[in-house]
Amino acid sequence: MHFDIALSGGAILGAMFAALAYALPRYTRQILVVGLVLAALVYFHFAVAANESAIWLAAELAGVALYGTVAARGLRGSLWWIVAGWALHPVWDVALHLVGPGRALAPDWYTIPCLGWDLVVAGVVAYSIVFSRWVAQTSTFAIPRAAR
Repeated sequence: MHFDIALSGGAILGAMFAALAYALPRYTRQILVVGLVLAALVYFHFAVAANESAIWLAAELAGVALYGTVAARGLRGSLWWIVAGWALHPVWDVALHLVGPGRALAPDWYTIPCLGWDLVVAGVVAYSIVFSRWVAQTSTFAIPRAAR
């Protein structure tokens, strides 16, 4: 698999996912959180399909719990928790499944695009936080009297 093509494809799909999440503002946080939990849960699926040991399955579920907990903090709290979850998920992708001991069970067609997807989603959410604060600080939304 061509690393650059797979990474780019994941980044494009991540941008589309983020765009979908923001296109549904009432559900943006929920979509971002569920997406991260599902991204981690796929590795558990790969471990089950590979008939991995109970210890390995527990490790994969620990990853789901870890990323799910971090992201879930962003449901009612700061969106930075969601950014953190998506930004840290590449550690799971790369260190454990692309070059680490989980390499045999997680296919490159998932791990490499997932890396691009995760980083783009984290970047989009971080950008939206910073940009919305900047707009709130610099805009008065008032029409000057002379322009009326």
